[in-house]
Amino acid sequence: MTVAVAVEPVARNDAGIAVALPILAQRFGERFVKSEAARRQHGHTLTWLANQPPDAVVFAESTDDVVDIVRICADHRVPVIPFGAGSSLEGHVNAPGGGVSIDLGRMDQVVAVHDADLDCVVEPGITHQALNAYLRDTGMFFPIDPGAEASIGGMAATRASGTNAVRYGTMRDNVLNLTAVMPDGSVVKTGHRARKSSAGYDLTRLLIGSEGTLGVITELTLRLHGLPEAISGGVCPFKTIEDACQAVIMTMQTGIPVARIELLDALQIKACNAYSKLDLEETPTLFLEFHGTPSSVKEQSEAFGAIAADYGAGTFVWETTPEARSRLWKARHDVYWAVSGLRPGASGIATDACVPISRLAECVSETAADIEETGLVAPIVGHVGDGNFHVTMLVDVKDADEVRRAKAFVGRLNMRAIAMDGTCTGEHGIGQGKMKYLETEHGKGLDVMRAIKRAIDPDNIMNPGKIVTVP
Repeated sequence: MTVAVAVEPVARNDAGIAVALPILAQRFGERFVKSEAARRQHGHTLTWLANQPPDAVVFAESTDDVVDIVRICADHRVPVIPFGAGSSLEGHVNAPGGGVSIDLGRMDQVVAVHDADLDCVVEPGITHQALNAYLRDTGMFFPIDPGAEASIGGMAATRASGTNAVRYGTMRDNVLNLTAVMPDGSVVKTGHRARKSSAGYDLTRLLIGSEGTLGVITELTLRLHGLPEAISGGVCPFKTIEDACQAVIMTMQTGIPVARIELLDALQIKACNAYSKLDLEETPTLFLEFHGTPSSVKEQSEAFGAIAADYGAGTFVWETTPEARSRLWKARHDVYWAVSGLRPGASGIATDACVPISRLAECVSETAADIEETGLVAPIVGHVGDGNFHVTMLVDVKDADEVRRAKAFVGRLNMRAIAMDGTCTGEHGIGQGKMKYLETEHGKGLDVMRAIKRAIDPDNIMNPGKIVTVP
């Protein structure tokens, strides 16, 4: 269930939509869909923002298809909203001005794998799980793992990261080149397969994180990594969130090359125990993983263990088998669904923030105190190795006072992070939900973003109403 939250209005072009839709229907046949169920599916459903469905959905199967769709829409000034897996959390795929949703899910092929160069070329609709299944026998993997069954194109569009980002970086660091269809229907290739370049503006990273507001991504060249020789992981409980965060800060400052280091507060552990059938102590806990050689993994584990002991950690339980580690990390990735059992019937509203690692303990502790004072049921979980954490509020959207308190809490969290020289979002993106915080975070930089948007998309047809307003 959703509750209306104010978002920037986008004027509808009913005349243009009325002309463009029949042309698209004739061009794409059964791949052009106008049913209410399909349209609502392609609006947003995982947040408290109201669902704003497009007027139609077109299922693209090639870059040429996307070119045709965009050109037809551009001719009639009809909004275009790219759609991957629909797992975004800030209203990215809503259609506030109506228009056409381009579903890229059928563009899900691996185009090429270049073993010697540790890269691959893929279509945007493939998920990171499917890509890694394809790569399983090559000795390589793609490390970005946001947890949700997200598409690679959507992950690039939102500059996703996830549990491995502390070691392997975000999508920004792992995309070498993009092919994108621009607002006028032209096709742009932003780079090549070289690992670095000084040739002009960095168009690849301009499009990464642009959330479909500048173009539609139709192909990606990705950096791959060799599978580690040895992997070790486990769980480490702490008495307080402060202690757990201080252990993380010291681990990162010491330079231990941890691959994953995740924080789950006591309430989140309780939810995971029930949902994923774990038997962990219900206290703030770090989930960890180390990658490398057998000897380096052992050294890293011992170094972390010494740091954890200095901050009063409980028994450090290591999982040495792949099956046990997979069960542990699946539980971590299922936290969104696990929290639902804490308050059946409530809506799960997720938000995130990110701060410099030195401010992590302060920010998380203040946020936990804020949650308790506000009276919310809201577990904390985070990719704390890079200062990023999430809060999932369980909100009765029929209770106006509770909704008001939840909205106010989100505002305080975002402003708290920005005041600590952080950001209102580490990986969820802006979409519709966080636009109001960008001026505080970026100041005059927001004017530069707006100028870029106007220059590339003068008619404001590419996913309008997201990130920046264009009067």
